[in-house]
Amino acid sequence: MTVLPPAVILAGGRSSRMGVPDKCLLPFKGQPIITQVITTLTPQVSALLLNTNSDPALFAFCGLPLRADVMPGFQGPLAGILTGMLWAREAFPQATHIASVPADMPNLPADLIARLQAALEREAVATAIAVQAGRRHSILGLWPLADAEALEAMLRQTDVRALWRWIERAPVALADFSDLSTFANINTKDDLGC
Repeated sequence: MTVLPPAVILAGGRSSRMGVPDKCLLPFKGQPIITQVITTLTPQVSALLLNTNSDPALFAFCGLPLRADVMPGFQGPLAGILTGMLWAREAFPQATHIASVPADMPNLPADLIARLQAALEREAVATAIAVQAGRRHSILGLWPLADAEALEAMLRQTDVRALWRWIERAPVALADFSDLSTFANINTKDDLGC
């Protein structure tokens, strides 16, 4: 049986497209978006970390450990993934990978982690990301903790912040989710009516 990895929920952004901070706290189908993310992800992983740069009191109801980005200045999802990697290495010394998901994707599949792990095993590479109908959803991934130093060095020494630029440096396994009807995150107020 495959060991369940820890996971980081990325809520560190500024929600600039939505026009409100912490869009994951907005209601979607009767509860905060992030509650649905936590509910779906919890049985799939060994532990959860919430990565947020906002007031921790706003997320106290989640009952999760919280960490702000280890890199200052809202540097994007790579900073959140690095934060999760460093937390996982400290809290779970036996872990080899950490999963990442965004806090604004309430329709996560119940087998997200299992499919990512299966892709890793099938391709025999270190990283796996989700793909649906040919579109990569790189923020949904399994990341090797051994890459933490390389990721930190890149963030400190270069201006690369795009997730795809980090991914393109090595082979990556693609976990196919084309059978799902939706894999969208909440980016606009219209999306809340989904």
